[in-house]
Amino acid sequence: MCLFLLCLVSGARAACLAGKNIGCLFGAFDKLAYIRNVEKIVMDLVNRFSQYLLSDKGYSQATVGDYERDLREFERYFLCLESVLTWETIDADIIRQWMAQKMKAGLQARTMKRRLAALRSFYRFLQRVGVMEQNPAMSVPNPKMNQRLPVFLKESEMEQLFEGVHYEDSFSGRCDRLVLLLFYHTGMRVSELATLEVTAVNLGVGELKVRGKRNKQRIIPFGEELRQALEIYLDMRQRLPVAQLPLTLMVDDKGKALSVAKLRDIVRRYLSLVTTQKKKSPHVLRHTFATVMLNRGADLEAVKELLGHESLAATEVYTHVTFAEMKRQYETAHPRTKTEK
Repeated sequence: MCLFLLCLVSGARAACLAGKNIGCLFGAFDKLAYIRNVEKIVMDLVNRFSQYLLSDKGYSQATVGDYERDLREFERYFLCLESVLTWETIDADIIRQWMAQKMKAGLQARTMKRRLAALRSFYRFLQRVGVMEQNPAMSVPNPKMNQRLPVFLKESEMEQLFEGVHYEDSFSGRCDRLVLLLFYHTGMRVSELATLEVTAVNLGVGELKVRGKRNKQRIIPFGEELRQALEIYLDMRQRLPVAQLPLTLMVDDKGKALSVAKLRDIVRRYLSLVTTQKKKSPHVLRHTFATVMLNRGADLEAVKELLGHESLAATEVYTHVTFAEMKRQYETAHPRTKTEK
């Protein structure tokens, strides 16, 4: 079909250029109709891919949304480049050109790598359903990246956060402190806390059932400090003057579920009181959780399971963090580390 459209458009252009008075097949109406038809084909393929990720692969709606945004961005690029291009006619050179343009404009290598991964996954799907024979994105190498170590807070800063900072003795104050405790005690992602339901909390045995990426569930244990904070919060939550509370655990004083944006704002406000570092996000507390666990002797495999990582390689980055801190402490404290002049 795409080949037919390509031939039709090419012929129409030739007719127009030759000055033949046949109503110019590539006139405004037919040109718009053609582009809309191409967009419809693109939309259908991307939508089918999204449904596949949701139903067959079990990806979360947030993850699928990221894939869709990356694919739409590339779609806009190649349609602006040449309106007759389709997913089936894209080659590796176009992908390389797109990557070069984005990185020249300042896009980070890590973000570009994620977008390229989305393209590779999409084309694997098109091969699976018989639309494509080759995957043009597979021959395009990943951009080179400098390894970026996770940002985390010192234990003294965490002590200040929970013992030195004043929290109001109100529902909002209790809620804010609980949000911080949950991130630090469990290492969960912000999206996981935003969707965590009350029924996932087991105060009796001290466990949380967290549903993470690709809809995978894991169980995270917790200690007495978090148990007490949860118990107080749940009691206050139950007594909110609200007709019907949502299923999600974390709500505001009006009984509305806390969004990802609201959770980020809570963390940012309180971390600003104890640290001057630039990054002040829930993920910093996740990094802090992992770093503290490994510094205190936790097994790498156990930390991997608690974080919900699919591979050990994703968790091993924290060993670099702990080693880097260990090296810094050594160079600061040991009397023979500096060469005498």
